[in-house]
Amino acid sequence: MIIGSISENISFEKRVALTPDIIKKYKSLGLDVYLSKDYAIHLGIADEEYEEEGASILEKEEVLKKSNAIVQMNILSDENLDKLSEGQILIGVLNPYSNKKKLELISTKKVKCFSLELLPRITRAQSMDILSSQANLAGYKAVIDSFSHFQKAIPMMMTAAGTISAAKVLIVGAGVAGLQAIATAKRMGAIVFATDVRLASKEQVESLGGKFLIVEGAENLETEGGYAKEASDEFKIKQEELLKETLKKIDIVICTALIPGKKAPIIIKKDMIDVMSNGSVIYDLAASQGGNSELTKAGEIIDNNGVKIMGEVNILNKLPISASNLYAKNLFNFTSNLFNKDKKYFEFNLEDEIIEKTMVK
Repeated sequence: MIIGSISENISFEKRVALTPDIIKKYKSLGLDVYLSKDYAIHLGIADEEYEEEGASILEKEEVLKKSNAIVQMNILSDENLDKLSEGQILIGVLNPYSNKKKLELISTKKVKCFSLELLPRITRAQSMDILSSQANLAGYKAVIDSFSHFQKAIPMMMTAAGTISAAKVLIVGAGVAGLQAIATAKRMGAIVFATDVRLASKEQVESLGGKFLIVEGAENLETEGGYAKEASDEFKIKQEELLKETLKKIDIVICTALIPGKKAPIIIKKDMIDVMSNGSVIYDLAASQGGNSELTKAGEIIDNNGVKIMGEVNILNKLPISASNLYAKNLFNFTSNLFNKDKKYFEFNLEDEIIEKTMVK
């Protein structure tokens, strides 16, 4: 059996699905690995490094034709999808909510698709959880980037000439990315506040040294799977009042609030941004799904009376090596679960919640 991967469109995606250190693990399962030429050359990884670990380097068309399973970061282009044939498997972050037509086309070819962002949040799936591994890096990098655009020092500094106050940071959304952002901002000396619709986040935020902002009369808005769900209109009004008052003293806002498969909730309205101090920064990790800020524009930096609103589209392109290393391990753990090691073929056991939930039907 053969597992293959072709290079991504690096103008959009610099991460890769397979790193040299993971090739031996696939070989130990009894799988051959085929990669397209110059697979990760943009990351400084030559084809020879993959070959030394046991991978074969072929033309892109040959990889797509001969592989039983194709593993990618993102869904293939239309041109490459046309090259798939019946019985093959496609695994990656396929984003079925945005790529519905593409996936319908693939299904007519009888290609089995697995989208890793649909993984259930169960203990057995933790080692495969790409949302957590990638969000951890995103939360860290969002803090670093936003601080680089803030034109004051972050920690409190006491000097003979006077004292510089610590920067005040607000994290919107205390999921994996938000919690890492809190930890990173605290390590750099900021005073950190956080808000989330899930009351269970309060203890996690406070354990990292952040102050949790509680909306009066709030109820826990968390799904059984551990994700945030849509808030009521009454909750949103109370949240807006609390945030508007808080933002008067905040220097940097990092937005991370997302609801899987839906447009990002708009949490920071224009009238809230208007009360922020000149020189403040809003860094919106939810920009690709519309943004948590009303003024966010994907891929752009907007200036609103001296307040910068940064619409980050793919922050992990700024950490592609670290992100690829983690993604490749998540992907191997998922593929290993899908592969019958005794019979040496891919098996679709729909009684396995991991396989059943990630299969795009």
